[in-house]
Amino acid sequence: MNIIEAMNARKSIRGFRPDPVGQETIKKILEAAVRSPSAMNTQPWEFFVITGEVLDAMRKQIVEKLNTGAPMQPDHLVVGWPQKSIYRDRQVDLAKQLFKLMDIAREDKEKRAWWLERGFRFFDAPVVIIAVTDKSLSESGPLFDIGAVVNNICLAALEFDLGTCIEDQGVLYPEVARELAGIPDTKRLMIAIALGYPDENFPANQVRSEREPVDQITTWIGF
Repeated sequence: MNIIEAMNARKSIRGFRPDPVGQETIKKILEAAVRSPSAMNTQPWEFFVITGEVLDAMRKQIVEKLNTGAPMQPDHLVVGWPQKSIYRDRQVDLAKQLFKLMDIAREDKEKRAWWLERGFRFFDAPVVIIAVTDKSLSESGPLFDIGAVVNNICLAALEFDLGTCIEDQGVLYPEVARELAGIPDTKRLMIAIALGYPDENFPANQVRSEREPVDQITTWIGF
C-alpha cells in the first residue's frame, strides 16, 4: 500500500476484534509516526499505550462517571460545532449513516445511550493510545504537531492491518487515566486513539465518511 492508497483507505473503526496487538507492532507504528512534522523539531508529544486489565478498569470507571452524570473536565477545550453551520450538518450526516447501519432509531433512547457509551469504552478496542503534551506548553501551541503525529499513527497502523478511531471521549474524564495509567499531573491529555484489528462484521465499520470536492474548498490563484 503506497502513501496515497493509505490516505484513501483510512477510516474510523468503531468495532474491533478482541485479538491482542503486540507491543513490538505498536512500537514500530510509533517509530514511524514520530517522523511527522513538528514545529522547529519541538516534538511536543508523549504516548501512554494501555491494554489489558488497566484498560478494562478505565472503561468501567469512565462509563460509571458518564452514567452518573459526573462533570467532564478535560485538560483542553474539546471540539464544538455551531448548531446552524455546515460543520454541524456534516456531523449530523455522519450520525445518520452510523445509526442507520446500527439500526438505531431516532426515538430509541436506550440504543442511542448504548452507542454513546461505546465511544466512552473506546469502542472495546484491545489497545488505547493516549497522546499527551506537557502543561508547560500553551494549550493551542502543540495542537498542529499532535494532529500530525496522530494522523501518522492511523496511517502506519494500516501497514499491520490494524484499525483506529481518534476520539476525545477517552480524555473527557482525564482523572481516570491519571489514576489508573499513572499519567502525571504535569501532562495534558490531548486525544485518545482506539487501536485494534477491525471486526469486518460490525455494521458501523462500513461507513466511509464523505469529503467535500477539492474544487469546492480550494481557491486556485495564478494557475
